[in-house]
Amino acid sequence: MAASPGNAKRTLLRHAAIAFGVVGAAIALLVRVDIELPLLGHLGSALVAVLLLYTPVLVAWRRREDLHDYGLRSAPLGRGLALGLGVPLLVIFPLFALGYVAFYQLACAPDSQLAVLTTPGACLRWSQPGLFTGSLPAIDVLLEFALIQLAVVALPEELFFRGMLLGLLERAWPPARRVLGGGLGLALVVSALAFAVIHLPKAGDPRALATFFPGLLFGWMRSATGSILAPVLAHAGSNVLIRVLDEVMLG
Repeated sequence: MAASPGNAKRTLLRHAAIAFGVVGAAIALLVRVDIELPLLGHLGSALVAVLLLYTPVLVAWRRREDLHDYGLRSAPLGRGLALGLGVPLLVIFPLFALGYVAFYQLACAPDSQLAVLTTPGACLRWSQPGLFTGSLPAIDVLLEFALIQLAVVALPEELFFRGMLLGLLERAWPPARRVLGGGLGLALVVSALAFAVIHLPKAGDPRALATFFPGLLFGWMRSATGSILAPVLAHAGSNVLIRVLDEVMLG
C-alpha cells in the first residue's frame, strides 16, 4: 500500500532533519581536529568533506534512491554551465567585487562603526583608496586552490545541502513559485539557513551566517537545473574570487 501524502511528507522531513542533525553534530567536533598531514592537509577539513559526500550515499541507500536523484549528474550540461559559470562571471562576480570595495571603503574609514564586521586586521592592511595594494597569487597556487575548492569544498557541500537536503525538502514543501525554473519557497530558505548554520562551529563567528545568501543562489541554481553542476561551479568560483580579492585588495 502506497504511503499517504501526509506520511510521505513527514518521512521526507524526518530524513532531512536526521541527516542534518547528525552531520551538524559531527562537523562541530571535526572542525576542532587541528592536525596537518602530508599530502592530505588539514585532517578535520578532509573528514568533513568525506562526511558530506557519504551522508547522501547512506540516505539514498536508506530511501532506495540513488545520487542521480540528488542532482549528481551533468545534464542539462549547457544550462548548468551557463548558470554556474556564465551568470557569475558576467553578473554576480563583478557586482560582488564592487560591493567588496565599497564595503571596505566604508568599514575602514576613520571611526566607522562597520569596522567590527571586517575580518581581524583587515582595516590595518587596507589603504586609501584601497585598490590593488597586494598582488595576485602565483598561478600554480591559484590553480591548486581552485581545484581544492572544487573537489574538497564545493562538491561535498553542494551534494549534501543542495543535492540531498534541498531535494528532500522541495519534495516535502513544493516551491510556492518558480523563477526561470528555480523554485522559491520554504524549502529553499530552510536549506540555505542550514547551510549558514553549519558554518558557525568552525570559528564561532556570526558573520559566517552571511553564507545564507549565496546558499539561496546555489539552491535556486540546483532547483532550476535539477543538477548540482551549476551550484558546484558557482560555489568554487565564489571562493576563488574572495581569495583573489583578499590578496589583491588587502595584500
